[in-house]
Amino acid sequence: MSVSRRQFLKLTAGAATASAFGGLGLSLAPTTAKAQLLKLHWAKQSTSVCCYCAVGCGLIVHTAKDGQGRAINVEGDPDHPINEGALCAKGASIWQLAENDRRPSTPMYRAPYSDKWEEVSWEWAYEQIAKRVKKTRDESFQLKNEKGEEVNRTEAIASVGSAAIDNEECWIYQTFLRSLGLVFIEHQARI
Repeated sequence: MSVSRRQFLKLTAGAATASAFGGLGLSLAPTTAKAQLLKLHWAKQSTSVCCYCAVGCGLIVHTAKDGQGRAINVEGDPDHPINEGALCAKGASIWQLAENDRRPSTPMYRAPYSDKWEEVSWEWAYEQIAKRVKKTRDESFQLKNEKGEEVNRTEAIASVGSAAIDNEECWIYQTFLRSLGLVFIEHQARI
């Protein structure tokens, strides 16, 4: 058998590498990360679902037992079948939704052509939303289509649902939207 100098060096380098790293116990098999649950005995522990995307990762939320119910820690639920304790960057910082002093606590409104936001009351905001939905629905409501078939719909309003609402809330929301005659009803899980 004829072996060139180049082939000899390749074989020698390969054998040396295999013997050097083979005994270290390194494995190329995929590994599974497991979360270690933080034990806060002085806090109440509840399970929840992450609200950021449609994946539905399980969370464990620790709240203070002193009666205020403030979130003090949020982490992935290792018993949840979807994420098994792992969280993305957004899910890992989810406690900031409630525990954030910069988060607006009242509705903000920016008038057309204005360059600044102003705080408004909840009552005013609800009233404006209701007026605008009714006005848009009244202006665009169709009783019949081009074929003369009864359709009772509006195509001027659309809705994108949330991945953070449960089945009962989703049913109520869908019923409300269908009663308005909406056709374009989508859900975050399908986007």
